[in-house]
Amino acid sequence: MFSEKDKRLLQEKGISEEILEQQIEHFRNDFPPVRLASPATIGNGLICLTEEESMEYIRKYESSLEEKQMIRFVPASGAATRMFKEIYAFLEACEEDADQKVLLNQSPSVQDFFNRLNQFAFYDELSSVIQAQGESLMYMVNSGRYKDVLGYLVGKPGLGYGNLPKGLLKFHSYETFSRTSFEEHMVEAANLVKDANGIVRLHFTVSQEHIVHFHDHLESVREHYERLFNATFQVRFSVQKEATDTIAVDLNNEPFRNDNGEILFRPGGHGALLENLNEIEGDLILIKNIDNIAPDRIKDETIRYKKILAGVLLSYQEKIFNYLQKLEQQDQSSELIDEICQFLTKNTGDFLSKKDPQCVKDEIIARLNRPIRICGMVKNEGEPGGGPFWVKHTDGSTSLQIVESSQIDFDDKDQAEIFQQSTHFNPVDLACGIKDYKGNEFDLTKYRDPSTGFITEKSIGSHVIKAQELPGLWNGAMAYWNTLFVEVPIETFTPVKTINDLLRPEHQG
Repeated sequence: MFSEKDKRLLQEKGISEEILEQQIEHFRNDFPPVRLASPATIGNGLICLTEEESMEYIRKYESSLEEKQMIRFVPASGAATRMFKEIYAFLEACEEDADQKVLLNQSPSVQDFFNRLNQFAFYDELSSVIQAQGESLMYMVNSGRYKDVLGYLVGKPGLGYGNLPKGLLKFHSYETFSRTSFEEHMVEAANLVKDANGIVRLHFTVSQEHIVHFHDHLESVREHYERLFNATFQVRFSVQKEATDTIAVDLNNEPFRNDNGEILFRPGGHGALLENLNEIEGDLILIKNIDNIAPDRIKDETIRYKKILAGVLLSYQEKIFNYLQKLEQQDQSSELIDEICQFLTKNTGDFLSKKDPQCVKDEIIARLNRPIRICGMVKNEGEPGGGPFWVKHTDGSTSLQIVESSQIDFDDKDQAEIFQQSTHFNPVDLACGIKDYKGNEFDLTKYRDPSTGFITEKSIGSHVIKAQELPGLWNGAMAYWNTLFVEVPIETFTPVKTINDLLRPEHQG
């Protein structure tokens, strides 16, 4: 199936033929759907904290900054093209119809964009770049030259926002300045993970094509924020590894080749970032998406709940480490074993079969000694995103998992009904512990479920192809972590999926 040229390409990317064969086999047989047992709801897998408990977890987190290394991890790969979907559709329509005012009336989102143009944080920058071309932004708008204005926004000469990553777009306006989402993450991290030595650690995963732009942006603002927060920013960038790319196939499940006869590979989705996460050294990692960031006036609530999640992690981790240390010291009293079994059943849903004491001890250690994640969950108010569920496994056990709709067999009415009963969803707000009770870092790749990827259809020119995504970073890639779900308020979730989301009240001054 594979030529010598194919094999050289595989070698360059670091992909083995065995992995490639596995991917093709997934195309042929598809991934099995996740089997839901029930939604995780408050009192049934989802924790709702009291104010007293919350304050205690905050204190625990803040006191740990003296001795532990905290890191903010931000998936920030890819261009912001999808943010401008409606704008690109408008520009395409303009090529076919010269009456831009009629088209504007037919596109409510673009109309809203122009009605509130001066409320965007990039307004002054857009005006300046148009002025540099000898034009006036407002004159162009008043003259109905909407196509030209949008061209300056997404293309060159102009801001080129259509080809920039979200991290480099201006998100928020303040009285005398504006900030990109990258800068907002710096500000939030300074208020969250700055240690006793004034060090603020951040790690951004970015696309190879954008890494220079991120470096340049960091250096242009570093001095300002280090002075503002009396801190030293240690910012690292990494790119998605080519070895995590997945093959594309045609509708007959044969490798799809480009016009040069080369096999087409595609990025493996955010699940590929597990490899990046696996290389980070730290005691506690706080994960949050690049576009889920708030301006200063509502940042405090987000920071507060991030500290709460981290405090829950530290407490949960402390309990688990204590159990493991006792077991290592040969404490196998029936009281301790019963206590741990109850702890596991309550917090993980796992069951322990009746075996001889040594087997029970070994099973307990295997269940306890895993990476830990505490996941914030918000009430479902219609936003897209994976939800918290109890999931059934083939051995009869259940565990807490974040499940996406793409993982569900909606032809199964019972499964569809369980999915619809979910009360919360995942805003990608995670606190992660990646070290064991002896201080060694886990190999995170050993705790993912490879059967939880999924397949989609894409178009390449006139061809329809099938693409494959690896188990999602906070889905199957963390399937065998010890997991707790904690309710957090919807106010801590401020995503920007389209350009007009920046007009929402939470992103305005």
